[in-house]
Amino acid sequence: MTPVAIITGASAGIGLELARVFARNGHALVLVARRAERLNALAAEIAAPNRPPPLVLPIDLGRADAVMQIIDALKARALTPQYVVNNAGFGLLGTAVTLDCDEQLAVIDLNIRALTALSLAFVDSIVQTRGGILNVGSVAGFFPGPGMAVYYASKAYVLSFSEGLHHELRPRGVRVTCLCPGPVETEFAARAGAIERGPPGILAVSAARVAEEGYRGLMRGKPVVIPGAANKIVSFLPRLLPKSLILTILAERQRRRTPSPALRT
Repeated sequence: MTPVAIITGASAGIGLELARVFARNGHALVLVARRAERLNALAAEIAAPNRPPPLVLPIDLGRADAVMQIIDALKARALTPQYVVNNAGFGLLGTAVTLDCDEQLAVIDLNIRALTALSLAFVDSIVQTRGGILNVGSVAGFFPGPGMAVYYASKAYVLSFSEGLHHELRPRGVRVTCLCPGPVETEFAARAGAIERGPPGILAVSAARVAEEGYRGLMRGKPVVIPGAANKIVSFLPRLLPKSLILTILAERQRRRTPSPALRT
């Protein structure tokens, strides 16, 4: 059985950069996302001489049978997961009572259900290969999130679940890390329905740097990785400031990111 690293959401942004980092460090890869063309282009880019090319699995992780599809594909090729990187996820900008309920439930399905299922599906093989699990959360997970309530809550789950799983699996030699980036220039904002006014702020960190720090943190067995000094400081604010003030600040930020109806597509 060949050990592999599974990376979800690998077609763009942080997931794409994580695939590049894992490939540079000699890991055999399984790339999972919906967009086959992008995955095939990435697989061709990172393929290394004298190593099997990355396995491309164009699967929608929002489907209830997605994890079983991955399990079946790995068994058919005698591949065993050593690392699982749960990067796939999305959010929606707007108040919970005005956004479509089914779309918000889809956020929960991908950000929580699929991440949990993949984190638990391969524990035995991860233990045997002394590998690890990297769950991509967000600095948002440290805060309540008016204007993106379901997304913020989903990332709070990712952080809490990952820290708990880290403690449970550490005695078995498994590393579990939650990567919590702040703002990153990816397709996330467009998917969420947000507009960004002005240049990136001091919290912004490149996707490449986020991926590199996430990989290093996983290999060192760190439970939580927060790329960027400013983001580390921000993550402590809920311990220092009144929650009412934090809620007001975040609600205003999301209001400023919401396009007018005429700008929606």
